[in-house]
Amino acid sequence: MTKENIKLPEAFCQRMQGLLGQEAEEFFSSYERGREYGLRYNPLKFTSQREFEEKLGKELGYGLSPVPWCAQGYYYKEEQQPGKHPWHEAGAYYIQEPSAMSAVELLGVLPGDTVCDLCAAPGGKTSQIAGKMQGQGLLVSNEFYASRAKILAQNVERMGIANTVVLNESTEHLAQVFPQFFDKILVDAPCSGEGMFRKDLQAVQEWSADNVALCAERQREIL
Repeated sequence: MTKENIKLPEAFCQRMQGLLGQEAEEFFSSYERGREYGLRYNPLKFTSQREFEEKLGKELGYGLSPVPWCAQGYYYKEEQQPGKHPWHEAGAYYIQEPSAMSAVELLGVLPGDTVCDLCAAPGGKTSQIAGKMQGQGLLVSNEFYASRAKILAQNVERMGIANTVVLNESTEHLAQVFPQFFDKILVDAPCSGEGMFRKDLQAVQEWSADNVALCAERQREIL
């Protein structure tokens, strides 16, 4: 797969060329590489990493390779399809791209913290934060869109998270109700979806410079 055969928007290519200069070709070559698939085990349902590896290896019959920046994260192969296994429905692990696991690792969450996941649906980062909190403290997970908030609530329940409140609120209202309340806040803000180009043709078709500007303004409002 290359930037040519997925027909990246020309305006996007020009923009990235201007931003990256000599590094632009290396960036475009990334579209020639396949996706990475990952899952993150749920520490709320296992006593140790070793227990998870032993049980999942016996149950699913394949090896996993660790994600360097996330102790609970593992790479798997596309054909292995762990999302179809009953353990997934039981909340033993969460299907999540390895790159998406990095943000919570940088947040430095500790048991007992008061944390807000501000744009939380569908719940990947919320479940990762909850695993680090180990049932101690308070996690407020917010999603502005009601339909996505329902999905978020379903995943919180599936992962067995007991110290999380799921909200469907605007950031303006939250700022009024919770002034200087949280120890840590994670904002995975709505974006123009450029990271989805390699796996979602619709993301390519919907991209425009106007949408980038709209997303940037929305992100400023959220912050």
